[in-house]
Amino acid sequence: MVAAIVKELELQRDYLDGAELNSVYFGGGTPSLLEMRELEHIFETINALHRISPEAEITLEANPDDLSPEKLRDLKNYTPVNRLSIGIQSFGDEDLLWMNRAHNAAHAHACLDKALATGFDDLTIDLIYGAPVTSDAQWAENLRIAFDYGIPHLSCYCLTVEEGTALGAWVRKGQQPPVDEEKAARQFEYLMAAAAERGYEHYEISNFALPGRYARHNSSYWSGEPYLGVGPSAHSFDGRSRQWNVANNALYIKALAENRIPFEMEILTAAQRYNEYVMTSLRTMWGTDIEKIQQWGGQFAAYFERAAQPFLDQGTMERTGDKYRLTPAGKFLADGIAAELFWPDSEK
Repeated sequence: MVAAIVKELELQRDYLDGAELNSVYFGGGTPSLLEMRELEHIFETINALHRISPEAEITLEANPDDLSPEKLRDLKNYTPVNRLSIGIQSFGDEDLLWMNRAHNAAHAHACLDKALATGFDDLTIDLIYGAPVTSDAQWAENLRIAFDYGIPHLSCYCLTVEEGTALGAWVRKGQQPPVDEEKAARQFEYLMAAAAERGYEHYEISNFALPGRYARHNSSYWSGEPYLGVGPSAHSFDGRSRQWNVANNALYIKALAENRIPFEMEILTAAQRYNEYVMTSLRTMWGTDIEKIQQWGGQFAAYFERAAQPFLDQGTMERTGDKYRLTPAGKFLADGIAAELFWPDSEK
């Protein structure tokens, strides 16, 4: 797999037209399972093929049980990783057992203690709310612990039940209860209030950061900047087209051994670019900019303003100059509001 990733990096060296990289993100799986020599090999390849900003954000996703003191020390001393994204999910054992996580609450605390002691102060952790076993008290405790650690960035996700997953099958068969939407909304509302009280900015629907500690990688994605994704299932965007690699590991490795990248591609229409921008920008505290929409044609700007008016009237959106943002009430309805603002097929 590492050899295939390195080969894809080499074949895609010109994808970003020589732009300086401000972010490198190792995720979309569990890259913390890689051995140090494997990580070093990938970093050496990236450095040989691209210009990386001295101030670049370089993130590694990790599970708590992967972050031994030795692993943390080696990451700090032998790689350019300067930010860790840790899948804590909860500080409660009942939650973690229900989520079938390999770590327990003690591991969650220990990995944060070790990461901070090693000198990793740029941390983000994932937390999940809305699970059947996550009481309001446990959710409040999860947030209190994260705040007390001084974690500068939190990604908080509502439990979702996806078709084709074990949880989806259990819910369909009645072996697990469906997500309690009222409880999920209540816990999300508590999250927004508690984070604001501790000085965190709610800069994207699921993301909260202390001032100036936004995730550069995610912020670039939400603002529509080009990016290169490498590996099975990885997506790339160059400003006008999107491509995605095959999800099958064996097929991915076989194709790269033959010096070809197994991907599909689509050239995005103006309507698709408009829809993507609306979907991502509306989720952020910076909002959707009418001036930016104008680049795809005045008809898109006019349509957006017309479609947004009902939400302005009901108080789920607000407008300041050319910027449209969701209000706190609107954040509960973000996906539905965005869908109503998409360019309709009948008007293409």
